[in-house]
Amino acid sequence: MRTFTVGDFDFALPPELIAQHPAPERSASRLLDGTGPQAVDRIFRDLPDLLEPGDLLVFNDTKVVKARLFGEKPTGGKVELLIERVLHGQDVVAHMKVSKKPPFGTTLAMQGGFSATLQGRWPDESGPLFRFRLSAEPYALMEQHGHVPLPPYIEHGDTAEDARRYQTVFAKNPGAVAAPTAALHFDEALLARLDTRGVQRASVTLHVGAGTFQPVKVDDIAQHQMHSEWYEVPLQTQRAIADTRERGGRVVAVGTTTVRTLESWASTGRASGDTAIFITPGFPFRVVDRLVTNFHLPRSTLLMLVSAFAGYDRIMDLYRHAIAQRYRFFSYGDAMLLAKAA
Repeated sequence: MRTFTVGDFDFALPPELIAQHPAPERSASRLLDGTGPQAVDRIFRDLPDLLEPGDLLVFNDTKVVKARLFGEKPTGGKVELLIERVLHGQDVVAHMKVSKKPPFGTTLAMQGGFSATLQGRWPDESGPLFRFRLSAEPYALMEQHGHVPLPPYIEHGDTAEDARRYQTVFAKNPGAVAAPTAALHFDEALLARLDTRGVQRASVTLHVGAGTFQPVKVDDIAQHQMHSEWYEVPLQTQRAIADTRERGGRVVAVGTTTVRTLESWASTGRASGDTAIFITPGFPFRVVDRLVTNFHLPRSTLLMLVSAFAGYDRIMDLYRHAIAQRYRFFSYGDAMLLAKAA
C-alpha cells in the first residue's frame, strides 16, 4: 500500500476562492458530482436527483455556540477565549489567546460583566487547553455575550448574517465551535424534496472542535496527534442504518463529522463518548457509502479523510477541477458528492 506524507495533501489555492460569505441561498451553492467516471458540475438543490428512494441521509445535528469571548487580565492585557467544551456546572475548557499567560487562580474580567477564573491546564497539567470557571451558566453567558467562532480564514468579524448562516437549519444540540459545513447547504425546501423523493433522514451528534482547522505539521502523518471530540449515535439512528442495509439502500453521510461519528461507533461499538479517530488512506469504512462534503484545507486531516473515502488520486483530480472551474472553498464554500472507492 502506498505511503503518504503530509506534502501529498498540499495544493495551491487562489486566495480569492476562499469564500468569505455564504451563497445568497443555502441550496444555491454549487455541487461537484464526483460519483461517476467524469466530474459533473451541478447545483446543490440537484442532490435529490442523485439519490435513490430508500437511501439514508445522516446529518450532524450539533449546534454552534457563540464560543468566542473577550476580556482582560487584572493588568489590563487583552485576552480572547474560545470555549472548546462545557464540562459541568460553571467549568469550561478553552483555548486562550493572550500575550503572556496569567498564573493559575487569576480572574479575568470579561466583556459583558462576568468573570472567568483560570483553574489550570486541560486535560492534564501539560495539556494544550485551559480550564476556567465562569461566574454564571456557560451557555447563557455565551449566548448573551459571545461571538460566532468563525474559522481563521474568514477575515471579517461576526455579523448577524453569520449568526444565522453559520448554523444548520436543524441544529439542535449546543456544543460545537465550528459548523458541520456540508449541512449548511440544506434548507427546508430541499429537505421537503428529499422527503418526496423517498430519501430517509437520521441524525448523529458530534460537537465540532477548533482542532478541525489545524493543519498536520509532521511529515509522517501517522505521527499526528488527532484532537478529541464528543459524539453520540442515537438508538433510533442505529436502527435506521440497519433498516437501510436490510432494504439495500445506501448510507449517505452529510459531512466529515458525520463520517467520523459513524465510523467511530462502528469501529469501537460505543454509541457515545470521545473520539480521536484519524481516518487516512487505507481506512476500512464500515458504514458510509456516499459522502456530501465541502472542500477542505490543504494538509488537513479532513482532506486526508475524503482521500481515504473516495481515493487519493480521485480527490486530487476533483480538487484540480474545482479550482479550474472557480468553485468556492471551505466553510462558506461549495460542496461535492463522493462515492466510496471500490
